[in-house]
Amino acid sequence: MKQYIELSEEVRTAKEQGKPIVALESTIISHGMPYPQNVQTAREVEQIVRDNGAVPATIAIVDGKIKIGLSDEELEMFGKSSDVAKASRRDLAYLIATKKLGATTVAATMICAEAAGINIFVTGGIGGVHRGAETTMDISADLEELGQTNVAVICAGAKSILDLGLTMEYLETKGVPVIGYQTDVLPAFYTRTSEFPLNLRSDDVETIASTLKVKWDLNLKGGAVIANPIPEEYAMDEETINSVIETALKEAEEKHISGKNVTPFMLGKVKELTEGKSLDANIALVKNNAVVGAKIAVSFNTMK
Repeated sequence: MKQYIELSEEVRTAKEQGKPIVALESTIISHGMPYPQNVQTAREVEQIVRDNGAVPATIAIVDGKIKIGLSDEELEMFGKSSDVAKASRRDLAYLIATKKLGATTVAATMICAEAAGINIFVTGGIGGVHRGAETTMDISADLEELGQTNVAVICAGAKSILDLGLTMEYLETKGVPVIGYQTDVLPAFYTRTSEFPLNLRSDDVETIASTLKVKWDLNLKGGAVIANPIPEEYAMDEETINSVIETALKEAEEKHISGKNVTPFMLGKVKELTEGKSLDANIALVKNNAVVGAKIAVSFNTMK
């Protein structure tokens, strides 16, 4: 496997020195936000991780290699290029074999992070069970990965364009703990709350880090979701965002948009309908997750 993995200088040094490392995905750069906000956010998130005592490792597929840690030029390339494949588990081997550019989703980032010995991963929100999945079977590979890959995902819950109830049921079936960070209910990406209560809550990062250590010490395979609500000042009104999502979903259906194209379309449409407020919210929640994720990584690193 090592022949396919290439560590950046910063990540290699961090591993040699036993420093905590936080994985970051690249799909958020190439498919999740418009340029130049995508690249600017990526750089700022990396710096937030550093400022909180850990080393960032943005992951992507470049030139037949899994790059663990991207250069500034590579971040720019992923932000500007229109020829970047959205890489999930099913795509990794092909993209590496054909030396195409691939931006890693939550699922693919988890696989690559675990292969590089990184257990903590920060993102915006996880994928999940799509609305209407009982007939379409449209379920994100992120959920399957969380059931089998030993990486904790710090996120602002699941994207509110999904069926949150079915997403929680799926995670429960897969034995994936969903820990609310200073919250008793599942945050829904743009909003701090949803109607779905959580069984697990932690008000400090040490308890989360300790839980992860015990989980993997017991060989309880799979990841964990650390649900960290969007900061209050950036949270959107639940009724407003739900109405916008319904409108966007209807348009996606009318245009026969399906599979992995649904989320980028929905995010773009929601941004348009909220006059950019959803993009501001997206950026704020990712940065907030980076703070919490870096602190968990530091704490987890001391326990290893």
